[in-house]
Amino acid sequence: MNGSYLQCLYVFIACLGFGVIFNLRGKNLVLAALGATLSWFVYLLCTGAGMDDTLCYFVATVAIALYSEGMARLHKSPVTIYLVVSFLPLVPGSKIYYTMEYGMAGDTARFLQTGLETCKIAGAIVAGIALVSSVARLTTSFWREWRRRRGRPAQSR
Repeated sequence: MNGSYLQCLYVFIACLGFGVIFNLRGKNLVLAALGATLSWFVYLLCTGAGMDDTLCYFVATVAIALYSEGMARLHKSPVTIYLVVSFLPLVPGSKIYYTMEYGMAGDTARFLQTGLETCKIAGAIVAGIALVSSVARLTTSFWREWRRRRGRPAQSR
């Protein structure tokens, strides 16, 4: 388990660097890096529980999308500043690399296998973000309409 804590620390430090590259400053920088740490921690928990790899990516993405939506509303910031940095640890970079390596080497079977795995992971990430984003938008619209019908002005972000 100590290795997991170190991995989370490394993710936090690396994503602080990416946050600086994306011009994040102050609390937004730290909160975005914390979101990245959360994503990797949830991923490690899921893999430790023996879940399918694609499902682990989906669950971790749902967790960071919820975190990003919450932080955006709490700090009145765009969701993307938290989301982009937070899902960086989940990007299947090595799988993309090996897919291309097998393709260039002419190893069709391994190319197709790793390519399919990579596409499943990318699809899980997209599905997690889309699910939470859609639910957040529907909830916000419902809440504003409910407040309007009750005669109270809807609060803006």
